[in-house]
Amino acid sequence: MTVAAPLLAQQILDALPQTQCTRCGYPDCAAYATAIAHGEAAINQCPPGGAEGIARLAAITGQANTPLNPEFGQEGPRTIAWIDEDWCIGCTLCIKACPTDAIIGSNKRMHTVIEADCTGCELCIPVCPVDCIVLEPASGEATGWAAWSAEQATVARQRFEARTVRLAREAEEHADQLEAKARMKLADLPAHSQHTDPAVLDKKRAIIEAALARSRAQRAAAKPR
Repeated sequence: MTVAAPLLAQQILDALPQTQCTRCGYPDCAAYATAIAHGEAAINQCPPGGAEGIARLAAITGQANTPLNPEFGQEGPRTIAWIDEDWCIGCTLCIKACPTDAIIGSNKRMHTVIEADCTGCELCIPVCPVDCIVLEPASGEATGWAAWSAEQATVARQRFEARTVRLAREAEEHADQLEAKARMKLADLPAHSQHTDPAVLDKKRAIIEAALARSRAQRAAAKPR
């Protein structure tokens, strides 16, 4: 019996290392799992999972166990990001890039990596404008699933999902603030404008009302049904 795509995607996701590194060509492990389940991606695109990861996916999907596709990288030891604090300028770009919130710090303040929560995804490396982040080996000679435990994968997945929820909440709160500001202007547009011409104010009012309508439509479309 053929397994339904959503269930298959969940089984595939459970077998992925949850590094959220995007090296598979997808924005996160869940997107890659869904693509495999729908026949849109091969099972040999995950370098962190390595050969054992491919074998796991082959067993789940019934596909042939093939070598890792070198176009997506090479299997290697697990690494951990390290920030040279003497060079860090506190730009926060690495914090925004980290999929598991494993980097702490604030604007114009030194950043540091929480080693236990770093998945070695490498996403912080290209965004650093001063090249103060390096990757250090963390698993010796062990690679793939030999370098990464099921417990670590579970924690990484939980942290990624928590971050996703937080970002969505912050985006919603920001949209609420912008909408409240726009409504405040509409309530007394002459007081919030340097113009006094009624025609100019009417045009400005129409622009704000149209923007609010677009915002409402976008937010309604984004809500789960």
